[in-house]
Amino acid sequence: MTIGLLGVILAAIFLGSVAQRIAGVGFALLLSPVLVMLLGAHTGIMMINICSVVSCGLIVPRVWSDIDWSMFRWLTVPALVGTVAGSILAVNLPSAPLVIAVGAVVIAALALSLLFHRASVTVSGNPPKAIAGLGSGLTNSLAGVGGPTVSAYAVLARWPQREFAATLQPYFFLLCLATVGVRVWLDPGDLPQLQWWMWTALAAMIVAGIYVGEKLMRHIKDDHARVGVIVIAFIGAAAALVKGVLDLSA
Repeated sequence: MTIGLLGVILAAIFLGSVAQRIAGVGFALLLSPVLVMLLGAHTGIMMINICSVVSCGLIVPRVWSDIDWSMFRWLTVPALVGTVAGSILAVNLPSAPLVIAVGAVVIAALALSLLFHRASVTVSGNPPKAIAGLGSGLTNSLAGVGGPTVSAYAVLARWPQREFAATLQPYFFLLCLATVGVRVWLDPGDLPQLQWWMWTALAAMIVAGIYVGEKLMRHIKDDHARVGVIVIAFIGAAAALVKGVLDLSA
């Protein structure tokens, strides 16, 4: 990996960490299209999940008192089922279709989230939680993006933002850890081959992003933060979709 490429990845990870701390989601949305274009679909998705484990693990102690553990359980168990199924499918797909899938999944999920945000329909009960968790596990293992599915559920269930942002941290920590474990078991070659100092730089950038996010969240409204994440994610997803199509037709 060149220094220039590492610099772009570090910048993306910093922005993703800032968004994750402010809005509770956004890390994978911002990183996924960028990393799959730069590193390829398989390695890029693995790096997203590894960095998400670090990011969420650092945030969990800071939001512990706001976590809804009942919601966490209902999301997590189906999500782990989806993770195993999605990982088995992902390791058997070539890179170009996966890059296209990343772009398409992100765009579709963001569009649905915006649509649901304006809807007057509400959902309740445990089955919608389980469905949201299953879908999140599938998309996270296939495309490195598990947030939009649970975000759409949160909008429809009128889940308070503070509890939503807090509960997703242990949820994504476990989900991404499981994804990394299953995919390494299925195909160890997907693990990013970086030098130790590069991993250290990635971890330092995550810490810096969380620190900056905590400072900024005092001045940024939740709605504004989510809009910013959505706009950037749309641009990145569109770029990934175009690259996948070009690679497939080459």
